[in-house]
Amino acid sequence: MNTTGWIILIVVVVVIIVIAIIALTVGRNRKREADRRRAEEMRQSAAQTQLDAREREAKAARAAADAKQAEVDAARLRQEAQERESAAASARTESEEAMRKADRVDPDVRTDRQGNRVDDGTRRDADTHDAAAAGTAGTAAPEATAAPVDDTTPHTARHEAPRFDDGSDRSAR
Repeated sequence: MNTTGWIILIVVVVVIIVIAIIALTVGRNRKREADRRRAEEMRQSAAQTQLDAREREAKAARAAADAKQAEVDAARLRQEAQERESAAASARTESEEAMRKADRVDPDVRTDRQGNRVDDGTRRDADTHDAAAAGTAGTAAPEATAAPVDDTTPHTARHEAPRFDDGSDRSAR
């Protein structure tokens, strides 16, 4: 081989090496750019995930606050119910006491020492009472015929318990 052949061979080898170096550099740059894009996408995805996590935390905090408010409301309603129940019990007691007083005053109703009815609530002498109410003179209930009162067994009042307004409108139902 002559010198010209060697020079051409060296030039071709050098050109091939330069082309290989350029190809490797371009390939490396493309890979770096692709890695940069992929890293940016990963960052955006992570940012979106973080934003979603914050949103879920905010919703959880709102749900916890709602639950706490519901507990407070429930406690308030329980307290109000207890107050109403207490007022109803007080009114019921007053009504029962008034019924006992009325039973004590009524000569046709037998009661024990506490004022509770002893009999079934029917009048013993309805004819005598009706005649006295009609205004017939000279007719009175015989007091000597009253049966002795048994105070050994406890009796409860035998009248219907009064009904109280609990604040609800039942006609709207």
